[in-house]
Formats: sequence, C-alpha cells, structure tokens
Amino acid sequence: MTTLRDAPPAEPATRPGKAPRPSGDRSAAAVTRRVLAYVALTLVAALVLVPFAWMLSASLKRDNEVFTVPIEWIPHELRWSNFVDIWDRIPLLTYLGNSAFLSVSVTLLQLLSGSFAAYGFAKVRFPGRDALFMAYIATIAVPWQAYMVPQYIMMQKADLTNTHLAIILLQAFGAFGVFLMRQYYMSIPDELCEAARIDGLSEYGIYWRIMLPLSKPALASLALLTFVNTWNDYMGPFIYLTDNDLWTVQLGLRSFVGQYDAEYAMIMTGAVLSVLPILAVFLLGQRYFIQGIATSGLKG
Repeated sequence: MTTLRDAPPAEPATRPGKAPRPSGDRSAAAVTRRVLAYVALTLVAALVLVPFAWMLSASLKRDNEVFTVPIEWIPHELRWSNFVDIWDRIPLLTYLGNSAFLSVSVTLLQLLSGSFAAYGFAKVRFPGRDALFMAYIATIAVPWQAYMVPQYIMMQKADLTNTHLAIILLQAFGAFGVFLMRQYYMSIPDELCEAARIDGLSEYGIYWRIMLPLSKPALASLALLTFVNTWNDYMGPFIYLTDNDLWTVQLGLRSFVGQYDAEYAMIMTGAVLSVLPILAVFLLGQRYFIQGIATSGLKG
C-alpha cells in the first residue's frame, strides 16, 4: 500500500507549451535594457551639448576661423584675449547688470504673484473658481505677438517706454507660474489648511506660514524657469529699451553686428559669458528644480 511518504514529489505546475524562464535571463535582459537606455541618453545629451561646445570653441578663434569647414573644434591658436578685449569693446558689465536687475526683479514678482494666486485657486473656495482658473490658464495659448502692439501703446501712454519698469510690469504676472504653483498646492492635504483655520490662522497666515515653507521645490522650479526666460529675452528689451545704458546683454551683443559683416568670435565670447550666470543658478537650484517638476504634475 502506497503512503504519502512514499509517493513521488509532485512536478511544479508550468504553463503548457512554455518552459519557465530562468532568473538569470531576466536579470541579463534588465541589464541590457538599462545599458541601452544609458547609451541613448548619452547620445541625446551629446547632441544637446554640441552647440554649446561649438560656441565655446568659436569664442577662442579669430573671426575668419569661426565658420571653417570642416569644423576645427580645437583651434591651433587659443585666443584667450577675446575674453579680455570684450570688456573694452562694449560696456559688458553694464549690460550684465541690467540683465541681472531685470531677471531678479521679474523672478521675485512672479514668485509672489504666482504663488499667491495659486493659493487662492487651490485652497480657497469661491463661486466660479475653476472657470476663472481655466480662463486664466487659457491665456497661455495666446501668442505674445497678438497683444504686443496694444501693450506697447499702453506703456507709451503711461510714459514708461525706454524704462526697465515697462518690462518688469509686463512680465511680473504669468499664467504658467500660477499653473505650476497650483499643481503643487493641490498635492498638499486640505486638512492641513482646515486645521490652521480652526486654530484661528487667517488665509494670509496660512499662505505665508504654511504653504510657502512647504512649496520650496515648486518655488525653485518657477524661479529658475522665470530667471532663464527673462535673462534670454531679446524682443522685450529690443522693443522698449532704446538707451544704450539700459540695454541687456542680449541687446549688447548686437553691437558686434555691422552693416556688412559681424564679429562672430566676439559674439560667441559674449554668449559664453552670458551663459555663465544661468549655469550658476541652475547648478545651485537643480535639486529643488527636479523635485519641483516631479511633484507639480509636469512630468511626462
């Protein structure tokens, strides 16, 4: 008589017609996918950095060597003197100072206005809130060229043309900043605000003492995006600023463009110097920037 102890062990259940895949094959496939992903990211990063490498290379050449074919990535004679001569050719320090003033001013105002409006749209209930928010966000789809002329007429009638104040006022409010901050505020539990209201804290106090300290990553993201956009803006200063002492660095580089030719080596030298502040700001705030983008609903 056969007992359970003497019975042969049951064979593991497998799907008919398909052998179980060894764990080693799965790990090898995962490693292969990861290697391919890193290779693809490296190639994309290299393609993105090619223009910057060419800009740096061109800044160390003579004008007649900038557009040589094939490209000479490392010049035979490195003209480091370009980075010294440019300060004597144009008032670059004034231009950099104007760009920094406009960028910092616009960034601070956008942080204040964007975060404050986003708090109202995210945590304060009032009739028509969602419809008003959608109407406000819809303005992002309107191109700037559509209202460029009316804005200029308004600034001209207010006697603000040829002043930095015109650019600051026009760029101090932005629908994108409100959208970014609202998406982040929506991730903060409403119970936190309700508890603060029960404790007697006003809406202004909740915004200033609770919401702002908790939204540092989103604020850093908005600050970086606004700073870079304002620093690189060309059309705004070009339209409103006519005095050379008010020019930004983007307008200042136009000084090297003549009627029949251009000093491309000096233009590239100025471009390299103009990128350094943006690079410094990004390196300082990249941790908060990545965290803010990942938690504000903008990730892919």
